[in-house]
Amino acid sequence: MGYQISVRFGVPSSISFYVKPVLNKTSCKMSRAALNHLGFKCHLRGNREVVGFLHLGLESTGRPSPINKLGNYLDHSRVGCRQLRVSRGGEEFIEEHSRGGFSEAIEQLEHMARDPDDILEEMQKLKRLSTRDLQLVLVYFSQEGRDSWCALEVFDWMRRGDKVDDETMELMLSIMSSWLNKLAEEEHSVEEVQCLLRDMKCVGLKPDYDMVKKLISMYWDSGKKSEAIQFVKYLLQTVKAMTEEEKDQDPANHLMWKMSMDGEYKEAVELLFELKNCGLKPKIHSYVTASVTLVMEQIQFTRAVHELKAFGNKGKVGELEAGDLELLDAYQRNLHEKGEQIVKWAIEENAPEFMGLIHEKLVAMYTVAVRGFEAEHHLWQMKLAGREPSIETYDRVLVVCAVEKKLLAVGRLMAAMEAVGKPPSRKTFSWLLHGYVKGGHFEEAAKTLIKMLDKGLYPEKMEITMVLKGLQKNLQKTGHPELYLNICKRLSDAGLIEPCLIYLYLDKLCIIRML
Repeated sequence: MGYQISVRFGVPSSISFYVKPVLNKTSCKMSRAALNHLGFKCHLRGNREVVGFLHLGLESTGRPSPINKLGNYLDHSRVGCRQLRVSRGGEEFIEEHSRGGFSEAIEQLEHMARDPDDILEEMQKLKRLSTRDLQLVLVYFSQEGRDSWCALEVFDWMRRGDKVDDETMELMLSIMSSWLNKLAEEEHSVEEVQCLLRDMKCVGLKPDYDMVKKLISMYWDSGKKSEAIQFVKYLLQTVKAMTEEEKDQDPANHLMWKMSMDGEYKEAVELLFELKNCGLKPKIHSYVTASVTLVMEQIQFTRAVHELKAFGNKGKVGELEAGDLELLDAYQRNLHEKGEQIVKWAIEENAPEFMGLIHEKLVAMYTVAVRGFEAEHHLWQMKLAGREPSIETYDRVLVVCAVEKKLLAVGRLMAAMEAVGKPPSRKTFSWLLHGYVKGGHFEEAAKTLIKMLDKGLYPEKMEITMVLKGLQKNLQKTGHPELYLNICKRLSDAGLIEPCLIYLYLDKLCIIRML
């Protein structure tokens, strides 16, 4: 909640404006110190804060002037009694006062008979303007129906005269924030916002990152996608980081994050490529966000393909033709190519502390896509970048390598786990076994089962059942029962299954007797 200040005159009209200084990034309330500096008298009455008087006066201008959106007009020549009404949370406090400096400055600046600098210099020499009066002039011209550009002129004069303290700077930033937000909310072009930002820079006002993020969010949330992208491009063209804190401020990254929050994953990645194609240089955080959104897009794509195939198996949709499958494969290849390009761009940014994270996201993308070779490649790149993969990451890559029956890759990964002191656990072997079963490689699954028994690790009954059933199917095709007999004997010796009889059906039985 802020403070509404109403200046009431002796006619049925009033001037109302809203004071909303930016004193911190999260609150729109004016601090007690700032109010005191403006002339309010703040004190506590019981458990509530009371706002007292403000020195404010308006002299007669002898001409009508617009008041508020309603189009009312106030004839200042008829003004008699002047009083100030300050309301907060429904409570009102009224003080009457009259003063000439502020009102004289307002009158002359509104007439614009002379240059604002000349007007303010003359009044300053006559000592008729205090710092508080100048702050009130800023607030006055920032209101609806006033010439807001005059507020910039006054602030520029104050800045050149070294009359801008911290509270005045915060007040002016608040005024400019409201002005920028209004332009973004209404049907104003992005060029107008850019023009105002340039003027702010000319008078020494630098919008903070929260203000920029709010503008981007307003464009995106109101459905103005093209305006949001245009505004981000402008910021990347003009804004350069000057401090260590500002190096983490990336407007492109914020817009990509907004897109991903709305499920527009592919659009977020396309934004990065569009910016790069325009010759702009997003910061490293944009590449990290792009790699994350690629993983999310791959997950959505894989889920959609699985659902489509499931519908086809149930007869709800027709079978996919060769051309359809080729289009799906091309879409996925395009995603992977973009991921590889993002890695190349990130390397050019020379930010090695982020490379491990980007490679980790590509590992996740390729595991979802069941691309074992590529997933293993980025796992090694991740290790080279100084980011040690977790056991879960090793397990996921092992699964996809097992599905594709990449035995050498499985051996390398198992050896790497041993080397870093993370020997494969029962869970790791279980994942590996499931991968072989999913890929239909039951002989490799049986060998994995034997390795588990050799290490004293006992598989679950469901896993044993999956492997034995798969071997039984293969037995009818190959007619080689050795592996099946071996696994049954090992399981029986370990007490995991009961002794069993195995029936073999042979097409021909040849009995050879030695004479």
